[in-house]
Amino acid sequence: MITLQEGDKAPAFSGKDQNGNKISLTDYKGKKLILYFYSEAGSPTCTLESCNLRDNYSLLNKNGFEVLGISPDDEKTQKKFEIKYKLPFPLIADNENKITGLYGVHDMKKLFGREYMGILRTTFVIDEKGIIRKIFHKPKNKAHAEEILKAFK
Repeated sequence: MITLQEGDKAPAFSGKDQNGNKISLTDYKGKKLILYFYSEAGSPTCTLESCNLRDNYSLLNKNGFEVLGISPDDEKTQKKFEIKYKLPFPLIADNENKITGLYGVHDMKKLFGREYMGILRTTFVIDEKGIIRKIFHKPKNKAHAEEILKAFK
C-alpha cells in the first residue's frame, strides 16, 4: 500500500540496472527525477508508458528531468526491453521487490476477480533535494510525459 505522500522525503534505494550498473537515489541528488514503477517489461500498458517517456525524453531533459524505471523483472529482461524499444534511460531490476516495497507499490491487485501480489503502476517525481513533489497513482500510459510536464508548469 502506498503510504508515501507528496512532500515526504523519498526513500533511499539502490539496485542494478539493465547493464549491471549500481544505481541509487543519491546519484540523482541535485536533479529532478521521474521514478516510474511498472509491472512487467514488454507488457502492453507498460510498453506504451515507457515508449511515451522515451519519445519525450529530450523534452523532459530540457525541462530538467531525469528518468528511471523500476520493475520486478531481472537484468536480462530489462536489457531486452531497453534494446527492443530503444529506451534511453536506466531500468532497475528489482526482482526481490525491495525498492517496490519501500515505495509501497508492491501490493495486492485484482484482475478478473482474481487477487494477486503485483506492482501498482505509479510514478514519483522527486526534486533536487530528494523530496517527493508529485505522485501519479495511475499514469496516463500514452501521455505520461505530457501530464508530468503539465504538473510542473
